[in-house]
Amino acid sequence: MRRFDQWTLDSIRSEGAAMSWFEEQRFEWTPAVANALEQVMEGKSIVLITDHDRKWFAHYITSSLNKRLQDRPMIPIVCIDALFPHYDHISGGEAIDTLTDMLDITFKGEYFFWYVGRGDERRADIAKRNASSLLWIMDESFQNAVRLRSFDPLIDIKLLQLYRLFDKTLGAMLFGEIDVRE
Repeated sequence: MRRFDQWTLDSIRSEGAAMSWFEEQRFEWTPAVANALEQVMEGKSIVLITDHDRKWFAHYITSSLNKRLQDRPMIPIVCIDALFPHYDHISGGEAIDTLTDMLDITFKGEYFFWYVGRGDERRADIAKRNASSLLWIMDESFQNAVRLRSFDPLIDIKLLQLYRLFDKTLGAMLFGEIDVRE
């Protein structure tokens, strides 16, 4: 079984120059993704949240993660918009607590958030309040988050590359090729 950090570096380099931009950022990636994948292995569901500009990406993730062509167990994932379509009207801590209570009842506390988008969006607030969240956050520094820039002209391509790396990492972990704890 290979070490996760070395496996990640090798995976990035195997993509050639197309993903060389991420080689330095892998130090943000490995702890954040390791935490998320450990939660997946514990049987927790993923509640996906994106900002408005990345709604296309939420659709891409939810339709790609469990493709029929995948030769692996299915991963429980749902977009927050499917659970609560009025999410954009939530404001303040009390409203977020009410939503969290609903999610705790629905998933019996066995879920974590995956947020992709700008850090100053209201949609980011719920995921940022939870220490176990996987955050791909833009234009903001946040502890244990993969940091990106929303104004990067290649942001959509980079998100797809990161998703591909995430999916590859998930498969490697499920089939015992890597141990994310190492």
